[in-house]
Amino acid sequence: MAAALLAAVAAVPSAASATPETGAPPAAPAAEPGQAPARSGSSGPAYERVAHFYGAYVDVASDPGSNKAAAALRTFYLTADLRGRLLDWERRHDADGVLRAQNVPSAWRVTAGDSGMGKTTSTVRLTWGTGAERTYTYLSVQSDLATRKITDIKSAY
Repeated sequence: MAAALLAAVAAVPSAASATPETGAPPAAPAAEPGQAPARSGSSGPAYERVAHFYGAYVDVASDPGSNKAAAALRTFYLTADLRGRLLDWERRHDADGVLRAQNVPSAWRVTAGDSGMGKTTSTVRLTWGTGAERTYTYLSVQSDLATRKITDIKSAY
């Protein structure tokens, strides 16, 4: 059981440590002689949790048949109330409520916003396409400071 728990915990930081600017995993650091490459992370501010969620969610949304993984991410990072509201939104719009789209973005970026009254807001920029054809959509993502769970996702701008 301990091995399974360790494997599950080890998987989250690697998926969540994607570079927020591009949404791609950072380059592996050079290993010291005789040591394997390593990465580290921390359970920082709420906006970092938003970045971890979007990094992992975009990864699983890109893979066919990843519904179970996407559901697990939603259960871990989102409040039950938000999950219910997202399902209603998805039925009405025939699109993914987390991404507010029918497709998967090519990159993502999370920027910290204002905090107050136990909540904080982050702005998520989703990149669609590449090169000169690149466009952006923006989401306003609210998190609870005590639990760091995502409590709301809305289109912004």
